[in-house]
Amino acid sequence: MTLSINEVLDTLPQDEIIVNNFIKAWKIINNPDYEKIVCSISGGSDSDDMLDICYRCDIDKKIDYVWFNTGLEYEATKEHLKHLEEKYDIKIREIKAVKPIPVSCKEYGQPFLSKQVSEFIGRLQKYGFKWEDKDLDKLLVEYCVEIPEAEAVVNGKVKKGIARRNNRYWKGCVSALEWWCNSKKSKKLCIAQNKWLKDFLIENPPIDTPISNKCCIGAKKAVIHNLLKEGIYGLSIVGIRKAEGGARATAYKNCFDENDDSCDNYRPLFFYKNDTKMIYENHFDICHSDCYTKYGLKRTGCAGCPFGRDFEFELEVIQKYEPKLYAAVNYIFGKSYEYTRKYREFTKMKNDEIKKLKTGNKD
Repeated sequence: MTLSINEVLDTLPQDEIIVNNFIKAWKIINNPDYEKIVCSISGGSDSDDMLDICYRCDIDKKIDYVWFNTGLEYEATKEHLKHLEEKYDIKIREIKAVKPIPVSCKEYGQPFLSKQVSEFIGRLQKYGFKWEDKDLDKLLVEYCVEIPEAEAVVNGKVKKGIARRNNRYWKGCVSALEWWCNSKKSKKLCIAQNKWLKDFLIENPPIDTPISNKCCIGAKKAVIHNLLKEGIYGLSIVGIRKAEGGARATAYKNCFDENDDSCDNYRPLFFYKNDTKMIYENHFDICHSDCYTKYGLKRTGCAGCPFGRDFEFELEVIQKYEPKLYAAVNYIFGKSYEYTRKYREFTKMKNDEIKKLKTGNKD
């Protein structure tokens, strides 16, 4: 039996964020302009809550649920997806990666520290950067091509792919060099955001190991892009929360984006805080996968991802519960783990040196 919005609201916990969220979700999901909607399910805890919200609001059953298999997934996640299909009487369509993570890492390089760091290091590697500590203007001359203003500026606007600095125009790895020299306007986009990283790269340059963040592109971004390009869906739903932080969450200012050229985007959990999630999950008895309840993980995603700060703990968990997966992630990400450990040891050494200097202990 289909419930009305008022009947659905009567079933909710008395929490302002949850109630307002449901009113918004009901209005968006049941908008007649959207004949078909796609919802991306991951098997993670946020995804579980999002699915429950969508299921309760989708009165015309027009949402298609999809799961992107990155090529590095927990067996516990796969089992949980089967549980969700049975619980909600839905079909979650599995879509394989355009390029599975193992293939991307072999072809493009290893992920290291974060997507941003990997992006900039990878760009510098392409230009044969020597990991030298020079000022930005000297590095621009050495690694970039200067473009005459007449060619760089058209109708008062600088051409795409060309950067302006001190009234000179450059083409090449300008943005990456600005990151290296801590010259970006936002300090969060500078190498100094990662303590001692510049010193580490100078002493331990990534000469033998290509660095890249493209594993995420082939496994997730390209997949959803190809799916939406088919033109079937008018709305795409994903489980991003503002409270998560990180590049994904900070890229958006609101829960909804209208897109004139493609499908619109909706993030039902965007304003959910951690305590909001707990209230919702307790009220509706939401159960998460064994990754959380048995393994003790705080996040799920690509298993053993080197971008995770707690990847060492995750590796211990994988070794204990999914040994075949443990062998796979070490084969794929082994060089990244080794390089990250080396950086962490370097950071500890530098911090200890500073501490000794401050205390006057030179032993």
